[in-house]
Parts: sequence; structure tokens; C-alpha cells
Amino acid sequence: MLQASGISLTAKEETNFNIDIERPFPMPMKTLVQFINEKQVEYPDATGDFTRLINDIGIAAKIVNREIRRAGLADINGYFGSTNIQGEEQKKLDVFANEQFINALKHGGQCAALASEENEDMIIFGNKYSMGGKYVVAFDPVDGSSNIEVNVPIGTIFAIYKRITQEGASGSIEDLLQPGRNLVAAGYVMYGSSTMLVYTTGNGVNGFTYDATVGLFFLSHPNMRVPETGTIYSINEANYVYFPEGVKRYIKYCQVDDKATNRPYSTRYIGSLVADVHRNLIRGGIFIYPGTLKNPNGKLRLLYELAPMAFIIEQAGGKASDGFRRIMDLEPYDLHQRSPVFIGSVKMVEKAEEFMREYSRDFVEKM
Repeated sequence: MLQASGISLTAKEETNFNIDIERPFPMPMKTLVQFINEKQVEYPDATGDFTRLINDIGIAAKIVNREIRRAGLADINGYFGSTNIQGEEQKKLDVFANEQFINALKHGGQCAALASEENEDMIIFGNKYSMGGKYVVAFDPVDGSSNIEVNVPIGTIFAIYKRITQEGASGSIEDLLQPGRNLVAAGYVMYGSSTMLVYTTGNGVNGFTYDATVGLFFLSHPNMRVPETGTIYSINEANYVYFPEGVKRYIKYCQVDDKATNRPYSTRYIGSLVADVHRNLIRGGIFIYPGTLKNPNGKLRLLYELAPMAFIIEQAGGKASDGFRRIMDLEPYDLHQRSPVFIGSVKMVEKAEEFMREYSRDFVEKM
């Protein structure tokens, strides 16, 4: 029996990890790296770089998870004393997590450049290993960090693109400003009642739960599928007065009593994109963060929040749009570009789009 509380294994050790561990419940034993290696065999030209890149992201997530689990004891709560490019006050956890993911990607050698919510400009890795990296990464280190003091689930979101510029040269802004349809992979880590890493490479969605006793992510949610419809809508109704008419009408539709469509729907709004979308991925539902009269482009960022989450939801059988257009087809022109979003179960998103086309067609011109 292995007594291994808190250990973290290398990718090679993880691949060969087949030890039975005594525990009261059965546990799936396929690790994240084992799963990726199995899928890699399907691609003759695969070199293992992607496996190492995902492993680096996983290592950073484990370190962030450790600090979150100690948040009430360690000095990780509260504000850092500065603001990010969004004009938002940075939390200590935002800064800590950002540093962990940057360091992990920098030293891994597979990532040539990255973009982060916490940095105004892209970060180009100039060392000889990273300049040969095949990939660039855009990420939000801590989605929903304002919730950490109240023990609400938060997360990390990442998007992986294959670089456009030549390998061996420095990465460029062109490598990162790609539409979501060009994504190689996308995923999120949710730090909640359990810590999960969910990702897709364009061939379905799989979820892995972290076991801190052995320091590994294990396959726990294979082939995740979002239900075609649901009974949950997620939106910050405090902004109702500023919503376009199409969104107001859809909310009223959700609240009407109609047994044939299981209405009225329930409102569930956590205020963390990862947590709200993850719940709807499991149970079905729609998450909406629309443009408003004050902010037509909404609040959430296209490159490192909406595009990766849209990729995941689409691969799970759902839909994501800005109310009129597919999120994955939007062309980014800025690292921190914003967009409205309607994401979740296909039938619910399509119904919301109907209301937008009927009552707010002119709103698209403001976006």
C-alpha cells in the first residue's frame, strides 16, 4: 500500500502509476497523462509536446489548489493593492495564480507566448526552449476570485492554439489573436467541493478529478455531454434595467408557468463563469452575460474566457453565441476584447437567440 499524502509525480511516473490504493470506494485509475498518451497514439505525427504542456498546466493547478484549500489559514485572501488591465482590483490569489501558470508554461518549453487576464500585454518567452514551442496559451488564472472569501467555487480557464509564426522565432500577437475555431485545445480547472480539470481537443469532453492524497488527476467524467435542454437560467438580474429588450423578454419567458416545457425555470447564478457553466454542462441550462445599454460588449473576455468555454460546450453538444453569432467564429482584434455570451443547452440558447433577433436586432450594431 502506498502512503503518499501530498506527493506530486512526474509525467513519466504518472504514466506508470498502477498501484492499488486501499479506500472505501472504488476509484478510476486512469490518470490525466495516461489518458492523453492513449489519445496521442491516434495521431502518428504526435511528438508528446501537447502531453507535456497539459501536464505543466496541471502542475500549476495543483499548486493553486493547495493555496485555495489553505485560504482561511494562509495570507492569500484580500486585495493585492493594484489593478489589472480591466481596471479591476487584483486579489492576492489572482497574482499568485498568474505567477504559477506563467512559470509552469515558461519552463516547460512547449509554449512560445501567452496572454493572461492579469497582464496588459502578451508575454513572450525568449529562452531557447520556448522559442521552439509549438503552442501559445491564453488563460484566466482565477475566474471568480472575488468569491474566495465566501468559499464559492472558482476556476482557471485556458485556451491553447498552435502558433502561426515560425518555430524557433519569438511568438507574436498574431499567434494569439486567432478565432476560437482554430483552438487546438481548451479547458478549465474548477476548485470546488472537489477539484476538477475538464478539457477538450475537439474530440469530445472529459473531466478529471484531483486526488490530493496521491497528487494526480483521475478520469472521473468520460465523454461529458450537456443535456439538450434544462430548467436553469443563470444571469445577474440586478442589471435587468440595462438589458436589451430581447434578454428581458427571454427572462420573462423563463418565468412563465408551462408544464410542457418544464417552466418556470429556476434561477441559479454563482457569479463565477466556470462554476455556472460547469453546473449547466452537468445538468443542462443556460448562462447569459449579455451586452447592456451601458456596456454593449458585455463584461467577459473573448480570448481567454468565452472562446475556450464555447469550445468545450460545443464539443459536449451544446451551443455558445453572442446572441446573434457563434462565439467560435468571432475574430479577435485585442487580447482583452469583450463579448456578450449565451452558452449552454442547445434548445435554450436557440430560444434566447430567437428573442434577440425579434426584439433586439438593432443591438448587434452596438456590439
